[in-house]
Amino acid sequence: MAKITAGIATSHVPAVGAAIDMARTDDDYWKPMFQGYEFSKSWIKTNNPDVAIIVYNDHASYFGMEIMPTFAIGVAESFEVCDEGYGPRPVPSVEGAPELATHLAASLILDDFDLTVLNVLEVDHGLTVPLSLMYGTPDKWPSKVIPLAVNVVMYPQPSGERCLSLGKAIRRAVEEFDEDLNVQVWGTGGMSHQIQGARAGLINLPWDQKFMDDLIDQPEVLQYKPHLEYMREAGSEGVELIMWLIMRGALGDKVDEVHRFNHVPASNTSVGHLILTPKEGDA
Repeated sequence: MAKITAGIATSHVPAVGAAIDMARTDDDYWKPMFQGYEFSKSWIKTNNPDVAIIVYNDHASYFGMEIMPTFAIGVAESFEVCDEGYGPRPVPSVEGAPELATHLAASLILDDFDLTVLNVLEVDHGLTVPLSLMYGTPDKWPSKVIPLAVNVVMYPQPSGERCLSLGKAIRRAVEEFDEDLNVQVWGTGGMSHQIQGARAGLINLPWDQKFMDDLIDQPEVLQYKPHLEYMREAGSEGVELIMWLIMRGALGDKVDEVHRFNHVPASNTSVGHLILTPKEGDA
């Protein structure tokens, strides 16, 4: 039986990817942020999953105004890195897990989640930056990946309740897969940030920290947080945090906090990062 052994939450700031690619992680500006991931890079060496289900959003790189699925899952053998306007990031292509991904797609659709199934997909910084933060700069990513894209770009976005429920359904589906696999679920994006308009550069660290507290201890409260609150308190891009709810739903009722980190600012963003594991004995 496959099993979800951990959940990882992390921001996926594009400037972080650029700092890694340009070997600027030791610069005075960036070094404090990257130090917060040193524990995680060490931890994952001894807790590396066979498959990481990475919940991310496309930033109008592969999808766009013409097609923007609410939830989409990649089931291909591999996924190339897309050009976001300045060339693809110089990172490895992403190896898929088509058997588990196809099982997940079937299970979730039969569980009444209307997923778009993607046999071809290019992934952007929303997925590759978390891989870089956890794994550094390898020649090949150490785990297989199932991309799970969520629309947090165009109205209407899915509700927090729907996202938490999707995470719970992912856990059920993984545990029904008849292969002994170590699976992690990564929720990416956030935290508070706004990249345009009069409030560009907005950061609300107290709100971010309360969100992390609630995510760990009472995610059922967060599922009812309205999108308007994300926009008002965490900026127009703060709604990306609903993707963390998918990760949290996949871990069960109770979790143990392995690592927690906040840093302000990275570019114009509040960076947040968590490693959580299901509490032993939790059903």
